[in-house]
Amino acid sequence: MSPQLGKMLVFLGLGLALLGAFIWWGGGSLLGWFGRLPGDLRVERPGFRLYVPFVSMLVVSLLLSLVLWVVRRLS
Repeated sequence: MSPQLGKMLVFLGLGLALLGAFIWWGGGSLLGWFGRLPGDLRVERPGFRLYVPFVSMLVVSLLLSLVLWVVRRLS
């Protein structure tokens, strides 16, 4: 394993921790769209809730792919 991979994993972990802290301390209102896009499956019945955010996960996947592509191009 190369030292650059270790460094990248540390920074990725720190970034995820910062994102989690931001969402936890009130930034969650920015993510109000998550799970509510057209194409997301939502079933609510008495005593039962099911959320399957298909389209939201596609959007997240596209954003992560774009970020990783930019990081790869810059390095």
